[in-house]
Amino acid sequence: MTDSPMSPRRRLMNIVGGSAGNLVEWFDWYAYAAFTLYFAPVFFPKGDDTAQLLSAAAIFAVGFLMRPIGAWIMGIYADRKGRKAGLTLSVSLMCAGSLLIGVTPGYATIGVAAPALLLLARLMQGLSVGGEYGSSATYLSEMATAKNRGFWSSFQYVTLISGQLLALALLILLQNTLSETDLAAWGWRIPFFVGAGLAVIVFWLRRRLDETRAFTGIAAEKAPRSSALLLALKHPREALMVIGMTAGGTLAFYTYTTYLQKFLVNTSGFSKTAATEISALALLVFMAVQPAVGALSDRVGRRPVLIGFGVLGVICTVPIMTSLAAVDSPVVAFLLALAALLIVSGYTAINAVVKAELFPAHIRALGVALPYAIANAVFGGSAEYVALWLKDVGVESLYFWYVTAMIGVSLLTVLFMRDTRNRTLIEPH
Repeated sequence: MTDSPMSPRRRLMNIVGGSAGNLVEWFDWYAYAAFTLYFAPVFFPKGDDTAQLLSAAAIFAVGFLMRPIGAWIMGIYADRKGRKAGLTLSVSLMCAGSLLIGVTPGYATIGVAAPALLLLARLMQGLSVGGEYGSSATYLSEMATAKNRGFWSSFQYVTLISGQLLALALLILLQNTLSETDLAAWGWRIPFFVGAGLAVIVFWLRRRLDETRAFTGIAAEKAPRSSALLLALKHPREALMVIGMTAGGTLAFYTYTTYLQKFLVNTSGFSKTAATEISALALLVFMAVQPAVGALSDRVGRRPVLIGFGVLGVICTVPIMTSLAAVDSPVVAFLLALAALLIVSGYTAINAVVKAELFPAHIRALGVALPYAIANAVFGGSAEYVALWLKDVGVESLYFWYVTAMIGVSLLTVLFMRDTRNRTLIEPH
């Protein structure tokens, strides 16, 4: 990059390009969650539906355990080699993981090797997504101008949700074009092949992105080299804030996105098709409001928006989940799910930019990625497993209170934070 100002058109192309890659990353990641209802019996021995879902959810959670490792390795890589390099590496790993899931035979064919290979694929995808979040959040935050940083950074979750919607849309298409037997036998493999193919396209796209000025300035300033030790010694308070803020936000997000579909089937009693359609429609509106919430944070500050999420989340989570458990109307289920997701928007739309604004450039990708990944591994990755386990032992309502308590932790964290819009560490353009 030169020292001349970047044109608005070029800046927009970089933001769109980075976001498009994020969409494919998360399509591949969420294809696992969206199609779990169909492939769980293929990879695990026969048993009751909840037991098979628990096995699949356990591997989903293990994938999250790799995210801190991916965040550590690729966060340092993105801080030292560039945001663009980190984005390119992460999508390559995601492609390999998706392809492996698509080609792996079932338990009936290769026995325990089937769930073992499924686990390996999820470990690869966990490494990928662990690095993706920090690189993507950092890239979008640094590429945006200060005036509209909340708005442009919100596109990380626009594309994240778009990836999930694309996975759900493909599921709806397959549900309406294939028989239940064909979908369970081989149709569930289609999204993993689609994801792998799209990742190849994104690999090419990401190699054409411009590097951010913030990264190019690191070498010129002779800044300290990014490392986990440097993060722990120099930025412990900020790292703990990221963990605290993420704990409730990510648990709420995964509860109302990846787990909601299964909750509507396993608890509310909707058909798989109806649950998928309710989830998809709610997610579509959820995606559309992200830029509006991001823009709001550019006007009123990040902290008031996060506080709104915390307060409403603490007050409304138990009533919403209790009502969803007993609902029999698809319209009412959609409205309840949408209400929950609109509350969660106070976290999702701006969490990336808030975290990026807490750290200086030389350790920003690692500072954003590693604490976030730790919180995701503990709270986000375990959400489905904890919810299904509590249902299995007959105390499902305790999960509603668990989500409420963790949102409360996030609220307390935000109350002790500065407003990063006014005291950002991202260098002005």
